[in-house]
Amino acid sequence: MKIAVTSSGTDLLAAVDTRFGRAPKFIVYDLDGETFTVLDNEMNLNAAQGAGVQAAQNVVRAGAGALVTGHCGPKAFRVLAAAGVKIFTMESGTVAEAVERYRRGELVEAKAADVEGHW
Repeated sequence: MKIAVTSSGTDLLAAVDTRFGRAPKFIVYDLDGETFTVLDNEMNLNAAQGAGVQAAQNVVRAGAGALVTGHCGPKAFRVLAAAGVKIFTMESGTVAEAVERYRRGELVEAKAADVEGHW
């Protein structure tokens, strides 16, 4: 299974970014293969609107079954939930910590968006 983590950088030591749609990068970690890829989210950093929906579509296309982020808005949440992607929140830490906390079952699954759109 793959999990996507919003990231401020390009490796596992990068900080988890608290924004979903406007996170600079996504680290997509394959729990089975112990490998990861980096998805660039540059196109959404300054988007006037639709950043969350486009980012959600990219995460779904990457094959992630779960997402770890700081916050997720309502439109992105709907896209992810409709695709079966489970959403977990984490306010701080590194991508590696997010992966480990996910593995240990320490993250709580979000049941709804926790910020308004255009956050």
